[in-house]
Amino acid sequence: MTRATHDPDARRPRGPEDAWVDGPRGRYWGTFGAAGLLLAHREAGVLLQLRAIWSHLGGTWGLPGGARKAHESAAEAALREADEEAGVPPALVTVLDTSVFDLGYWSYTTVLARADELFEPVIGDAESEALRWTPFDDVAGLPLHPGLEAGWPALRSRLDELL
Repeated sequence: MTRATHDPDARRPRGPEDAWVDGPRGRYWGTFGAAGLLLAHREAGVLLQLRAIWSHLGGTWGLPGGARKAHESAAEAALREADEEAGVPPALVTVLDTSVFDLGYWSYTTVLARADELFEPVIGDAESEALRWTPFDDVAGLPLHPGLEAGWPALRSRLDELL
């Protein structure tokens, strides 16, 4: 497991995508929506990120990911964010499928992918307290981000079909 060692107040420059979106079903991060990478390795499990305590829903385990830029597909955004936050090498990732949570005014896309080779994740910014490969059967026992917790049973089933 990798742990954060840098100043949690250090922030990267913000773009137009880095803002809250408010609507009838709540407030969500990312002007153009958001995407996360559910990266699976057959033997190691899935790569999870412990969200920094200062962040929204900090202290929960979730997926590397974040706000989509205006020109990005969900897969491009998830791969970029996972590289920035967790050192995920895009060349070692095969995108398999997507799952979209769409509220009409905002959406989150989970990009399901396979790690073609096991690698050690590296914390790349202040948004992560820790990163770790988690065995599939152990995921549900963690304090998960509510979105991942709600979607995990279906996502796990889909991964079982795809891997």
